[in-house]
Formats: sequence, C-alpha cells, structure tokens
Amino acid sequence: MASNHCLSLSVSSYHSIIKTKGRAMEVVTHFVNDTVEFYKWSLTIADKRVENWPMMSSPFPTLVISCLYLLFLWVGPRYMQVRQPFTLRKTLIVYNFSMVVLNFYIAKELLLGSRAAGYSYLCQPVNYSNDVNEVRIASALWWYYISKGVEFLDTVFFILRKKFNQVSFLHVYHHCTMFILWWIGIKWVPGGQSFFGATINSSIHVLMYGYYGLAALGPQVQKYLWWKKYLTIIQMIQFHVTIGHAGHSLYTGCPFPNWMQWALIGYAVTFIVLFANFYYHAYRRKPSSTQKGGRPVTNGTSAVTNGHSKVEEVEDSKKRQKKGRAKRE
Repeated sequence: MASNHCLSLSVSSYHSIIKTKGRAMEVVTHFVNDTVEFYKWSLTIADKRVENWPMMSSPFPTLVISCLYLLFLWVGPRYMQVRQPFTLRKTLIVYNFSMVVLNFYIAKELLLGSRAAGYSYLCQPVNYSNDVNEVRIASALWWYYISKGVEFLDTVFFILRKKFNQVSFLHVYHHCTMFILWWIGIKWVPGGQSFFGATINSSIHVLMYGYYGLAALGPQVQKYLWWKKYLTIIQMIQFHVTIGHAGHSLYTGCPFPNWMQWALIGYAVTFIVLFANFYYHAYRRKPSSTQKGGRPVTNGTSAVTNGHSKVEEVEDSKKRQKKGRAKRE
C-alpha cells in the first residue's frame, strides 16, 4: 500500500511539472508571437523613404554587428593576453581625423538642411515627404547612425593596444546602445526633432576626435592638450540640454512621437549619472594611494582618449628620453 501511495504521488508530481512547463512554454510562445506581431505593425508606420537604404530593411545587420562587438570584448583581451600590444600610432591619426571629417559633414548637413527646411529648434514634427531638404536631413541622420557603428573601432584599438582598463562599462554602454537605438531612430523618425540631438552630438565629436587625433601625434603636441576635462563637461551639458528640449516638447504638446521623447529623457539620465561618475573619479577625487615613484593610482578611470591616457603620455615621454640618452652614450 505504501509503495502504491508513493507511486501515485510521483505520478502526480510528474504531471504537475509537465503542466507547469507547458504553461511556461505557452507564455513564452505568446510573448514571441506578440513581439513579432508588434514589429509587423510597427513597420506599417515606419518611414518608407529609408526602407531600401543600406542596413535599414531589417534590424538583423545592426544586431549582428553589435553582437560581434560584444563577442570581441570577450575574445579580444584573451587573444591579446599573451601578445605584445600594437602601437597603431599612424592608424589612430588617420582614424581620428577621418572621424573629424565625417562628424563635421554630418553637423554641416543637418545645420544647412534644417535651415533650408525652416526647422524650429523648439518643436519640429517629422515630415515624411520627399522634399529635397527633408531627404537631405534624413540622409545626414543615416550617416550619423553609420558613424556609431564605425565608433566600435574605439574599443578595438583599446584592446589591440592592451588598454583593457579603459574599456569601462560607460564606454561599452555608450557604444553598443547608440548604434542600436539610432537604427530605431532612422527607421521611424529620420527628421523633425531628431536633428537637434544629432547636430549637437556630431559637433561635440568633431572636437573630441580632434583632441584624439592631436593626442596621437605624440608628446610634442600632447603638452598643449590641457582641455580634455572640458570635453566631458560639454558632454554632460549636452545631456541636460537634451532632457530640457524633450521635456519642453512634451509640455507644449509638440506633435513629435512621445515615445521618442521619453526614451531620450531616460537615456540622457543614464548618461548624466555615468559621465558624472567618470568626471568625479577622473578629475575631482583625490588619489587614495600612489604607485612607486609617487605616481597616483587612477583606479582604471583616468582622463583617456581612444588611443592615449595621461599616464601613457608621461610614460611614453620618459621612454623616449631614456632611449635618447642611451644612444648618446
């Protein structure tokens, strides 16, 4: 009798587990189906002008590139662990000044296109027409989205140069999310209010990559680059302006998609928190300990370019001085 009772309990438990798994699978299936249906519906309100542009017909190229980027974050350091770091000085110079040119082009096109189209800086709905100025603005925003994919090379250069401590959460979060989110922006709202943030950001990137390019030229130029921290301040101001701009649009009932405005506000808040934390550790916090020779420990959060940090610049200069003395001797 006892064995039969235990057997019935086991069978009952087995059926209970099967039902629970069945319900879980049903929930997952419904979620996937609802997501697919929502995506199909969203395509009906997407901008038809961009659907045949490169990378825009499907989110998969963007997602695949982003996944490969994250995979490289895992594989790259392991590959370089037992290898000598690359210098990449010439590569960094070409890359950084090329990014200056690209971002200057984007900012110029957005400014001239928005002026020609009579855009308002306070409230501008999206115009989905084929007007030459509207298409010009949409095209400039598409290049802005592409530039965010190109910026993945910032991380690649860090890893190939074995500057692993510079690949912070802020760095990865910024690069990965911008590429994906701007695909969404170009797919649904490539115009209107979207031009505002992209114009400011691309203009800041002209200054930022200009700094990086000059830093890559070497110690003879680096000693004049005292304005690194002000780039961080400008970036933080940018996020506050973005929040104020989106908040004003919501308050006044500007006919620009509300979901985009709220997404911008939430996204900007995360950057304010992360950049403020970076600024505090890089420029305000007093070092708690020192290395040999009295150099302050940076806790992996120094004032860094995509190719050079302040500590690197000092070390490189000392190495060159030692090599010069050795040759003279």
